[in-house]
Amino acid sequence: MLKISIITVCYNAAHTLPDTIHSVASQDYPNIEHIVVDGGSTDGTLTIIANAPSVTRFVSEPDKGIYDAMNKGIAMATGDVIGTLNADDFYATPSAIDAVAKSFLDTQIDACFADLVYVDTNDTNQIIRYWKSSPFQPGAFKLGWMPAHPTFFVRSSIYKKYGVFDLRYQLAADMQLLFRLLEKHKINTVYLPNVLIKMRMGGATNKSIKNIFEQNREILSVLDDYYEHSSRLKFFFNKLVDRVKQFFLRPKKL
Repeated sequence: MLKISIITVCYNAAHTLPDTIHSVASQDYPNIEHIVVDGGSTDGTLTIIANAPSVTRFVSEPDKGIYDAMNKGIAMATGDVIGTLNADDFYATPSAIDAVAKSFLDTQIDACFADLVYVDTNDTNQIIRYWKSSPFQPGAFKLGWMPAHPTFFVRSSIYKKYGVFDLRYQLAADMQLLFRLLEKHKINTVYLPNVLIKMRMGGATNKSIKNIFEQNREILSVLDDYYEHSSRLKFFFNKLVDRVKQFFLRPKKL
């Protein structure tokens, strides 16, 4: 049976981390390793982690940001397949990881990804946005497409072969990683057309207009390094249309 490593990075997340930990502990897949990488919290987060028997390993120390912390978690992971679950997020159903594990029974599959819903910070039953993805097609990134990174699971051997998060990117290292693996290295992926993750609104990127601008600047630099000709108009138009649609679409079921 495949071991699935789930990495949660956090800093002063005492308010939301219990939901994250509980959602992992409630999974019906039996072979899960849950690693928590904390940035040196002072709000009670460490007590929550220490009292959670489902947390396999944890470390608390200063880091260089969320992607540095994720890299630490990847280095600590011993699973065959690795995914990340942010401290504001939780799995939509107890069968989420089982569905992920089943996709890797096909030995030709290197990674999988699925759908995600943004929920109200306080009322997590209230869906605000629905990030419905689609199977990867070459060239999709330059048209504004991207899978929801929290739903992305990949074989540990892929990280060893192609590397982890590039810390030169402060806000778009997840996009750069996904682009590098899917577009550049052409790993084999499968799309699971189900909602895997519930994410609370208010992530780091969306905290300010400045952060949104900086993230898009980093994304465009990734695209410019790879494509000889990439249309910024097509990129922003398609991305805008997709984001607006997310506020009106709703999943048929969770």
